[in-house]
Amino acid sequence: MLARAWVAGLAVLAGLAVPLAVATPAAAQTGTFAYVANSFSDTVSVIDIATNTVIGAPIPVGDRPVGVAVTPDGTRVYVTNGDSDDVSVIDTATNTVIATIPVGDGPDGVAVTPDGTRVYVANSGDDDVSVIDTATNTVTDTVTVGNGPAGVAVTPDGTRVYVAVVATDSVSVIDTATNTVIDTVPVGLIPQAVAVSPDGTRVYVTNGGANTVSVIDTATNTVIGAPIPVGPLPRGVAVTPDGTRVYVTNGGANTVSVIDTATNTVIATVTVGVGPFGVAVSPDGSRVYVANSANSNVSVIDTATNTVIGAPIPVGGLPAGVAIGTVTTERTPTKLTLKAKKKGKDKEHPEGGDGDGLTLTAKLTAEGQPLEGKEITFTNAVPLCTETTNAQGKATCKVPGKQDKDTCYTASFAGDDTYLPSTVTLCKKRDDYKPDLSSVLPGQSDVRIPVLSSGMG
Repeated sequence: MLARAWVAGLAVLAGLAVPLAVATPAAAQTGTFAYVANSFSDTVSVIDIATNTVIGAPIPVGDRPVGVAVTPDGTRVYVTNGDSDDVSVIDTATNTVIATIPVGDGPDGVAVTPDGTRVYVANSGDDDVSVIDTATNTVTDTVTVGNGPAGVAVTPDGTRVYVAVVATDSVSVIDTATNTVIDTVPVGLIPQAVAVSPDGTRVYVTNGGANTVSVIDTATNTVIGAPIPVGPLPRGVAVTPDGTRVYVTNGGANTVSVIDTATNTVIATVTVGVGPFGVAVSPDGSRVYVANSANSNVSVIDTATNTVIGAPIPVGGLPAGVAIGTVTTERTPTKLTLKAKKKGKDKEHPEGGDGDGLTLTAKLTAEGQPLEGKEITFTNAVPLCTETTNAQGKATCKVPGKQDKDTCYTASFAGDDTYLPSTVTLCKKRDDYKPDLSSVLPGQSDVRIPVLSSGMG
């Protein structure tokens, strides 16, 4: 279907502490950034819009990322992965994935509620919308809509979600209080994307098969006026913060149509790169960012002149969705340490087998003080357990049975609105556990890595 085809560590050695390394804590990034989903390279690129340059390495996410949405406080980015049927959650302070949430088949469009508590994901292959609770990053509800949902948008008051439904040429309207469809609005052929005006009175829908944009009155949930002709294969749509202009990407013409909302007519056509897909407007309304899928770059439009400014910004392969968020709050760096203790020695395997398993103990602190009530996740290629820190900042995970010689264990704190995330890994080599320093995330100032005693003196 068209919606889917568009696509300081310490080593404890026999009781002797030996200094290894210290990771310098990093302050949280602040500023305004554009997040671009690169469908072909399975990454997200981050553009600092103050300089229009890509910062850092691309962030690995799931298979064929398409949709992108940023929480209102700018701390999290939600990315739909169309071929791995899940959503990646990026922490914007460290630009790392802190959670992966299974959703339905072929997730496409994604939107966050204005209060940041919920995320709505259109599953194009399942004909439904997943509702994610951002506090737990789990799916708490599923709403059945029409066949082939694509774009998603939430009204500014958070009461309604509008979903473009490709195969039924309509838009489903979800009541967020009940998570049920309360209306269905017929629009043009093969609707792709939706955007809501800042005052919540209008919804703009790109009709990919009709080369038009439909305008919905949210008070009556009916289309008003004639469809607005734009370029061929319109896909992305975005409204300026003042509500006076709508920008529409035309994938078949390599252009962006600019609509005057007072007259609902196209007042300018801007030539961009090849295969423009996603589009987003900066918070101050001065710039528009357009993902050019076939060029693997992003064009920047000056809204005062409706001309492209500067050279295109190179990103990853086949960029699709783009969203802009502002990070304003600096979060406190955390320090996560990890110790491992044998529960007993396996006499039948003196060469290094751990017959009775291990006890892993993680400690989380910030500015030298323990953090209580924070979830620590323990893994060793597969999830082991998730435990909450106590008053001493400690969480314990028991790993039963014999452990392989080359097993690595990781403890992770996902971070929250106040504290930066941390992670640390212990790797058993021969009979010792030694640090994997490459796993240390920014925001972590110290890692304690013990070496397990081999049972000798």
